[in-house]
Amino acid sequence: MVTDQQVRNLFMHVTKELTKDLAAAKAGMSPNTGLRYRKSGQLPSQMKKPHLWRTRTDPIVNEWPWVLELLLLHPKLEAKTIFARLQRDKPGQYQDGQLRTLQRRIKYWRATEGPAKEVFFPQIHYPGLLCASDFTHMTSLGITIQGVAFEHMLYHFVLTYSNWENVTVCYSESFESLSSGFQNAIWTLGSVPNQHRTDRMSLAVNKDGNPEKFTKKYTSLMRHYSIEPQRINPASGNENGDVEQRNHRFKRAVAQELMLRGSLDFESLVAYEKFLKDLSASLNAGRRVRLEEELKVLRPLPQRRLSDFTPLEATVSPSSTIAINKNVYSVHSRLIGEHVQVKMFFDRLEVVYAQRVVEQIPRLRGEDRHRIDYRHIIDWLIRKPGAFANYRYQADLFPSSCFRMAYDDLKRQNPLHADKEYIKILKIAAYESESETQIALRWLLSRQEPLTAAIVEQYVLARGDSAPFIDVTVGDVSLIDYDTLLSAEMAVAHE
Repeated sequence: MVTDQQVRNLFMHVTKELTKDLAAAKAGMSPNTGLRYRKSGQLPSQMKKPHLWRTRTDPIVNEWPWVLELLLLHPKLEAKTIFARLQRDKPGQYQDGQLRTLQRRIKYWRATEGPAKEVFFPQIHYPGLLCASDFTHMTSLGITIQGVAFEHMLYHFVLTYSNWENVTVCYSESFESLSSGFQNAIWTLGSVPNQHRTDRMSLAVNKDGNPEKFTKKYTSLMRHYSIEPQRINPASGNENGDVEQRNHRFKRAVAQELMLRGSLDFESLVAYEKFLKDLSASLNAGRRVRLEEELKVLRPLPQRRLSDFTPLEATVSPSSTIAINKNVYSVHSRLIGEHVQVKMFFDRLEVVYAQRVVEQIPRLRGEDRHRIDYRHIIDWLIRKPGAFANYRYQADLFPSSCFRMAYDDLKRQNPLHADKEYIKILKIAAYESESETQIALRWLLSRQEPLTAAIVEQYVLARGDSAPFIDVTVGDVSLIDYDTLLSAEMAVAHE
């Protein structure tokens, strides 16, 4: 088969050689072939005719009117669904291999006669005008903290002109997470853009039909920074495409950096947050030029930062608990019956009584969950040991698996007194040291020693006294020693 390059060589040699047959030979073709291309003056690719005829009978031709009627009624109907219907209605007439024929025909119809497709219009971004934010899940990366899987999200903030970005670790798409992440970003940036765009997240955007487009909390946050809020249209994620694309790219950058690091495990949340901060700084370093353009037109920050928490109120129940957002938390029993204020942050609760923070509790994720601290109720649990057996939140009274194993061992030894003995052990953990109590339990269980609260207390107290403070006496320093050292240094310098 003659190629385009051979014909180009033929045209070149025709002007240089004595005969046209010699020119054809040098181009690698016969004289007759050379004559045909010289007469046409075209390349082989230009002379090739498109294949517009069928080589076999179209098996769908008789069904096409019915298929077309379905497509006009439901333009998004897939060829595979239509073909499955044909196979059900006419068993044995259509084989799986004929699906491709129907797919090609529908594809051609949609491209030539089908409904118009949505057009994406590239936008011009202006310095300092727009910022966008979104939440993205990070659990799939397999990050762990001290070997424990760390389920979390990132609040992701992006300036759409320069692509400067900032992230904050969070645990749910709550308003507290949005407020904290947004304010972290703009206070790190040191300036305020004119507009902020989000998707239609319920914590910021009201449902259609509500007279107010945005929620009161979100409106107050935007008003504090004099920012115009924006939302995307329903089912139009592309309208927030800048931050959506940065979500994907940032997660990929995190995954790549973790590979270089050689480990997915971090010693603490602080260490992980520093890792993300360093990565963000590295990515932002390449955007410095465009960021400087934005900083020239961005507006200054207000005098203060808005609170990152939602204020709530609660009354401590007789069970020494408060109910916050359909979750139950324990507080110290001395607060029973008292009215307390609760500051609900994205990651914790602060319980305030008489204008003082009396408790800081990690915030639960989801609903219908509970967090009971045995230290809050141990004083009265000692007095009412019979309540332990059927206590609704009994599982929370085992600080670790080691405590659970100790309780099971006590039940095997003496089922009638197991609850009372375990509560005594729990009191030792509350008033002495939970970690030392756990070490004592692990040691006694491993040696299959008799397990009692008295033995555990003796072991814990003994370990506490085993490493007393050592008094260190530092003698007086003679100034003559300094003179000697100084003289030696001067002598070395002169040499």
